[in-house]
Amino acid sequence: MTPIVETHDLWKTYPMDGTSVDALRGVNLTVKAGEFVALVGPSGSGKSTLLHLLGAMDTPTRGEVRLNGRSLAQMSDAGRTRLRCREIGFVFQTFNLLPMLSALENVEIALRLAGMPGQKRRARAAQLLESMGLDGRMRHLPRQLSGGERQRVAIARALANQPALLLADEPTGNLDSATGESIVALLRQLNSQGQTIVLVTHNAEVANQAERMLQMKDGQLQH
Repeated sequence: MTPIVETHDLWKTYPMDGTSVDALRGVNLTVKAGEFVALVGPSGSGKSTLLHLLGAMDTPTRGEVRLNGRSLAQMSDAGRTRLRCREIGFVFQTFNLLPMLSALENVEIALRLAGMPGQKRRARAAQLLESMGLDGRMRHLPRQLSGGERQRVAIARALANQPALLLADEPTGNLDSATGESIVALLRQLNSQGQTIVLVTHNAEVANQAERMLQMKDGQLQH
């Protein structure tokens, strides 16, 4: 299968109190189209740092990230912004929904940023929310939704532009166990439909639902 994401000798170093800390140390990773990969490890192991580099939200100190064969380092800032908008979907632990917008409007905003015209984007957003079982909750604000419903809105938003890659950073971290299980089941369903997913989690039960689990420690993938 074609690699969606590849990293080569990936390093990320942060200055700290007159010294430097290596958050990532020579990470080599390949994720193929249609895979569901879980990154696990203790806090500070580099999981979220790696996820941010895969999602073009940060740049490496050294090494390379390639998405669908294209080097992110060779893109302009505007090019990486377009890539994040159109080819990568993000799901966060804290949902990151805009509180003044309805569920429908929160999904629509991703489509608006990608340039989709109004009537078409409203129909697309509604279709996505219906597929998440939220057809009766579209006009509700985030504060009127449960945690599980908010995460489903966030997943719908992440899928709005049919991304090549879905990145999920602790997507069940703010949910009770039963709700978390339903979100993982949803991710498994999306993966069965062909969606490539990389998920970061502390939860071994969540990680075990992925097709492949990778352990991180001290900024390196353990083999």
